Amino acid sequence: MTVKNTIKGLGKVGVLFGGRSAEREVSVMTGTGVLAALKSRGVDAHGFDPGVNTLAELAAQKFDRVFIALHGRYGEDGSLQGALEQLGIPYTGSGVLASALAMDKEMTKRIWLASDIPTPRFMMLNQNSDWSAVASYLTLPLIVKPAHEGSTMGLTKVTDQGQLPAAYELASRYDNAVIAEQFIDGIEVTCAILGKEQDARALPLIRIVAPDANYDYQNKYFTDDTQYFCPSGLPAEQEKAIQDMVTASYRALGCRGWGRADVMIRASDNQAFLLEMNTSPGMTGHSLVPMAAKQAGMSYADLCLEILYMAELELHASDEWKP
Repeated sequence: MTVKNTIKGLGKVGVLFGGRSAEREVSVMTGTGVLAALKSRGVDAHGFDPGVNTLAELAAQKFDRVFIALHGRYGEDGSLQGALEQLGIPYTGSGVLASALAMDKEMTKRIWLASDIPTPRFMMLNQNSDWSAVASYLTLPLIVKPAHEGSTMGLTKVTDQGQLPAAYELASRYDNAVIAEQFIDGIEVTCAILGKEQDARALPLIRIVAPDANYDYQNKYFTDDTQYFCPSGLPAEQEKAIQDMVTASYRALGCRGWGRADVMIRASDNQAFLLEMNTSPGMTGHSLVPMAAKQAGMSYADLCLEILYMAELELHASDEWKP
C-alpha cells in the first residue's frame, strides 16, 4: 500500500483544539500547528473547537477519527474521551480512565507510589489546613498548585510558611482540589513516549534550564529565554534508567498513544522523581515532544501522522451493540 493510499484511508479527520480550559490559548497554538502539518501531508483534516461548537455539531461532521489537541479540563481529563466513545469516533491519546487519572495529580501519585515509582511527597490542602503541619511534613521550599491543571497554572513556590494561605487561595481559583508537594532541587528533564502500553517507547530526554529555574507559563510558551538540551547531556545509563521509569509510569496509568512525563533529578543524590504525566502534550513552536521526536529522526509532520494513525476507541462496544 502506498503512503498516499494509507493517508486516504484515514478518512475525514477532525483536529480538536481551543476548548474551555485555562489552557485554551496554548491549545489553539497546538491545534493550528497539527492541522497545518496534517494538511501538508495530504490528510483531509478540519479544525473543530469544542469550546465554541457543540457535541451535536461534532457528530454532524462525521469525522472518521480525531486528533485531540486540547489541554487541561474538558479535553485531557477523560470527559471528551467519554463523549467520543459514545459517538463512536476513534481519537488520539489515552482512553477515558487513563486520561482522568493522569489529569488528577493526587490519583496519579497514589498509583505511582503503589507501583514503587518515585514521586515527591504530597498533601491535599483545604482552607482549614494546618499550615505549620504542611510546612513541617513537606519542608520548605514546597510547591502549591491546582490538582487538575497544567502549564503551571496557579502554581506557587512557597519559601516561607506565611505564604501558604495566599498560595492556596491562588491555586483554588483554578480548582477546588489543591495539592502541596515536596520541592525537589535539581535538574529538570522531560521524557516523551509514543505507543500503546506494552509497545510504548521513550524518546530522548530533554534537559530544561529556565531563567532563575522558573519554568512557568511565560517561559514555557512565550519567551526564548529557556534553554533546552537534547541530547540531554546526562550519562547514558542515567538517561536509560529515567526512560525506563517513565515508561513504567505510563503503563501504570494505562496510557496509550502518546504522552510526556515531567521529571526532577535531585541534586544531592541523583534520585529521579516523577512529577506528572501529560496525556495531551503541547505541540507548539516551544513544545517538547516535537523537539524530542526531531532528535529521534522524526519530523513534526511525521510525528503528527504517527499519533493520528494510533487513534482508536477504547471500548469498542459499538461492534457488539445492536439497536
